[in-house]
Amino acid sequence: MAKMRFNHMELTLPLGTLTDDYRAEVREFYGDVFGWTATDTQILKQTALLLSTDPATSQFILLAEHKEPMAPPPFDHLGLLFDTREEVDTCLAKCEAWQEKDPRVEIKRYNDLVMPTVTVHAFYVRHLLPIHLDVQCMERPEGVAAPSGRWVWVED
Repeated sequence: MAKMRFNHMELTLPLGTLTDDYRAEVREFYGDVFGWTATDTQILKQTALLLSTDPATSQFILLAEHKEPMAPPPFDHLGLLFDTREEVDTCLAKCEAWQEKDPRVEIKRYNDLVMPTVTVHAFYVRHLLPIHLDVQCMERPEGVAAPSGRWVWVED
């Protein structure tokens, strides 16, 4: 079977959501916390907002308006994988700083999920989008290798 990876996720929002103010808030939060860039893009006869997670890849989240928008699910989420606990904790600290000035930032803290071959260190955050982001790292005990065939990012 051919190998694949995720390319994008489209989230539909209620008609009238993608105002200039909303776009600015999305750019500011997701740019500061995750380093994402937000670009207005013409698609489906509207100006949608494309959140690029990494300029070197084609991974993005597309925000588009629709008459039947996505309803915020309670625990459905998109997972973001960091390499280290410190990176997750730094991201959490940024989210907490945002939450102090904007109560719309929702954070769900979790205890580490400890299993024999991996410990997952994570939290959920949701702000402005109709889905949570599961921000996590996976730590393996010494001598336990990561699964083979996984994606690995290499710096040029």
